[in-house]
Amino acid sequence: MNVTPERAKGVYIWDQEGRRYLDLYGGHAVISIGHSHPHFVARINEQLEKMAFYSNAVKIPIQNALAEKLGQVSGLPDYQLFLCNSGAEANENALKLASFATGKPGIIAFKGAFHGRTSGAVAITDNPKIIAPFNAGHQVYFEKFGDLEGVEKILKTKAIAAIIIEPIQGVNGIQVASPEFLTGLAVLARQHGAKFILDEVQAGYGRTGRFFAHHWTDGLEPDLITTAKGMGNGFPIGGVLIRPDIQAHYGMLGTTFGGNQLACAAGLAVLEIIESEKLMENAALQGAFLMEALNHTIPEITQVRGKGLMIGLDLKHEAAGYRTELINKHHIFTGSAAGKHTIRLLPPLGIQQKDLKSFINSLEITINQRETIQ
Repeated sequence: MNVTPERAKGVYIWDQEGRRYLDLYGGHAVISIGHSHPHFVARINEQLEKMAFYSNAVKIPIQNALAEKLGQVSGLPDYQLFLCNSGAEANENALKLASFATGKPGIIAFKGAFHGRTSGAVAITDNPKIIAPFNAGHQVYFEKFGDLEGVEKILKTKAIAAIIIEPIQGVNGIQVASPEFLTGLAVLARQHGAKFILDEVQAGYGRTGRFFAHHWTDGLEPDLITTAKGMGNGFPIGGVLIRPDIQAHYGMLGTTFGGNQLACAAGLAVLEIIESEKLMENAALQGAFLMEALNHTIPEITQVRGKGLMIGLDLKHEAAGYRTELINKHHIFTGSAAGKHTIRLLPPLGIQQKDLKSFINSLEITINQRETIQ
């Protein structure tokens, strides 16, 4: 996007010329609680005045505070927590934990997956263009999204440490895994001695209207859950939630910057705001309104997918031109996807209906104008 942001507040961004933009992309779903939230800023400033950083060579009590709060808000108080710096790093460490726990090397991933760009994470990402020869030696088996039979065949014939899946594929255009598929994967993993990893990096932290997207599937208890983007509202932080029966011991994983004092202050602020401002409830409410409106007001839209404020919409024509018009003429940020006809919507979780109505109106005008030209 040919925009240089200078400041931001809530759901809005201002560029160098003072133009205001509505942010429906949140910097790749990172902005969960809104830009420059006063409690977020105060939490970080308070910690910064005390100390900015020391490594995990010392005790860091704010890590325990963050872990306790995350367990409480997520409804997973019994899980352990490893703190790192990004979603790719979270997935990398989840893969290592699964391999340590099982003694096996293989990983099952899915067509359309995006898990990150570090060595193991990029190997389980379904995009050959970003996989260097150095990364290509991992034992990864890609199966079709939704194909339990294919997964079972691999589990029967290969030494598989883990199955990893995004409950909602983000980069692939908001493809939602069915509860039956997720439950089936969990059952197969347990039957064959593999670990079940849910990549909640984009879908987690209240974005879908529940804390994790897999919470829409009753009774699902993954072995490992990875999180990052919305976790720090722009401050680099990631994490792996580890089921209690996985024996993680000191030194198995390590990081210099992970769980540092500033990151934990940011992470605590996010959880406190999600809870106090009922942002999960708002994401569910506003997302339902937006999906309903998109489905019934614009004939050019062929499909709407998603949960809460994680939405993908497909258009009859390629989306790039519409997105450019939305930026240049209506000053609205939206996101692209792997499919050229898809627009992704990932706004801050506190967005209100008036802004969503403004977007719908702008999208309708944009489509009608381009349809006339075409």
